[in-house]
Amino acid sequence: MSSDLPQLSIVHLLAPARFGGLETVVTTLAAGQRAVGDRVAAGLVLKPSEAEDHPMIRTLEEADIEVRPIVVSGRDYAGEREATAALLEDVDADILHTHGYRPDVIDAPVARSRGIPTVTTVHGFTGGGWRGRLYEWLQKRSFRSFDAVIVVSRKIERELASRGVASSMMHLVQNAWRSQAGEALPRDVARSHLGLSGETAVVGWVGRMSAEKAPDVMIRAAAAVRSDAVRFSMIGAGAMEAECRALSEALEIGDRVTWHGVVPDASRLLSAFDLLVLSSWTEGTPMVLLEAMAASVPVVSTDVGGIPDVVGPAEAELCQAGRHDLIASAIDRTLASPDEAARRARAARARLESDFAVEPWVDKHRAIYHSLIL
Repeated sequence: MSSDLPQLSIVHLLAPARFGGLETVVTTLAAGQRAVGDRVAAGLVLKPSEAEDHPMIRTLEEADIEVRPIVVSGRDYAGEREATAALLEDVDADILHTHGYRPDVIDAPVARSRGIPTVTTVHGFTGGGWRGRLYEWLQKRSFRSFDAVIVVSRKIERELASRGVASSMMHLVQNAWRSQAGEALPRDVARSHLGLSGETAVVGWVGRMSAEKAPDVMIRAAAAVRSDAVRFSMIGAGAMEAECRALSEALEIGDRVTWHGVVPDASRLLSAFDLLVLSSWTEGTPMVLLEAMAASVPVVSTDVGGIPDVVGPAEAELCQAGRHDLIASAIDRTLASPDEAARRARAARARLESDFAVEPWVDKHRAIYHSLIL
């Protein structure tokens, strides 16, 4: 096992959102590496308004991870690179592991100029407007300069190969899930936290309300569900929230949709739902899917990105992206057949425990790191 290899000094670098799958992945990985004795530091590229109360700072510190906020005003890229260089020097870094387009493009060259091997994890691509597409074009070009590129799904691996990233430098490592004592709340407690009725069937959706997550498709699917008694619970925030709220009113289901906004530790509340929907146009290996599997919540999902690598028809209802009618039909079937839904949820939980454990996942990362150190 790579946990028997010599200890390393590892820096993870990212520009984190307040909550999200990437942030959960980095926290879990850093904590797992710290648990086997590595020195692990996290550089968080933050705006001045985020530096005092960003939730990831507390989460990492609780996991005994050294945290270095890199506070950046506007486009002070020179200052960001200088702070990155200081962090790498302070911890005598053996490896810089970046996550996301900004550290991939702006900060990874700082490590390379000092002879420190660079690793990136490609968590997925969101596309969006011209600015987002430009950033992703720059990011994909930068991958050729890394010593190792970790991809979380086969789809991403194929896409990068088509963009000229050498197969010899790519490593497929799907995300993992860490069991934590007391993680999932009992159903009635979770419903109380979310202000949901005790017996009403509730379909949940959790994510960033942006185009790639397709919250609008979820709302259209909700309107097409046969039973008027079903309620829908939307957890998250983002640019499309106002549009989706207006859409729910236009489709005359506004009184059946609850908008919760951002909910800290939302994974503990998934037990409130009779099923969870992922309506995305694109995904890597979504952490919310692993969290639903852990909570034994039935899943209806689009079959995009790395999702089919994680669950198949035996574990979830999979639908074509963008087809709200198919998602609605899958919701109807799942709610109408609770025994079959529970069977799939048990199968998903079993697959999670057998295929997505943290310890071998951490070992794979450490083996990659050691292969780069001469």
